[in-house]
Amino acid sequence: MDHQQGDHGQGQHQLPGCYRHKERETGISCTRCERPICPECMISASVGYQCPECVREGSGTGHSPAANQPRTVAGGLLVSDTRLVVKILLAINVTVFVAVLAVGDDLVSRLAMIAYAIDPGTFSMVGVADGQWYRLVTSAFLHQEFWHIGFNMMALWFLGPPLEQALGRVRFITLYLLSALGGNVLTYWLMAQNVLSLGASGAIFGLFGATAVLMRRMRSDMRPIAVLLGINLVITFLPGLNIAWQAHLGGLIVGAVVAYALVHAPRQSRTAVQYGTCLAVLALLLVACVVRTSILLG
Repeated sequence: MDHQQGDHGQGQHQLPGCYRHKERETGISCTRCERPICPECMISASVGYQCPECVREGSGTGHSPAANQPRTVAGGLLVSDTRLVVKILLAINVTVFVAVLAVGDDLVSRLAMIAYAIDPGTFSMVGVADGQWYRLVTSAFLHQEFWHIGFNMMALWFLGPPLEQALGRVRFITLYLLSALGGNVLTYWLMAQNVLSLGASGAIFGLFGATAVLMRRMRSDMRPIAVLLGINLVITFLPGLNIAWQAHLGGLIVGAVVAYALVHAPRQSRTAVQYGTCLAVLALLLVACVVRTSILLG
């Protein structure tokens, strides 16, 4: 947790000076350009504070319309509805859940995550290793119990909007899907190959990791998210609950890594760093899947 040192008599504890008023020490930085700004130069933005120059650039003074649109800390476009993607994801999950209630276990067996096993109904091999790669994604939108979808959707509703606002819609959905995939890839590696796994928990834990990274970036109080994440991790590893801890851990790691790249990418090469990191994470996950498949088939 960041805090300001009260002793300014020693150089190593001295705070930087405002970029416009060098004599004024400050611990606050502009969320866009990261230059230190004093209270006089702070302009409240959707997330944190911005300096006068960044606000002026976002207002349309002397630049093309495309470049003048206000941007978030991650470079995404500011939007009025910060729950649009969250609502779409929630609707997909609820729709699939209703379909499961209507159709039954057959839909679950077709869409859930499973590595490689014999289908007791047809006595044929099924699973990701058998070429059903779609299970790595479809299982992340699949729930069977009311408590399971209720917990995950509640977490999505509360964790999603701040991230969608701070990252922008495209970056947010990328983070969500990569976290879901990361959770299922680790499940593919570490869970018994004939055990079904389903649920959005991998993606949700990715949002937990991303929230922690964003709060650290904004110099916010880390205690609330640390306590919440700690409680959920303890529950994850409690014996007897049959929770796929592999999905939780994989989603958490991928979410934190992707979020770090999104909010810490240097402004001059922001897009290249962000796209490059997301593509590198995706490539690593796909390679891991290929290797695991070769092991199971071998």
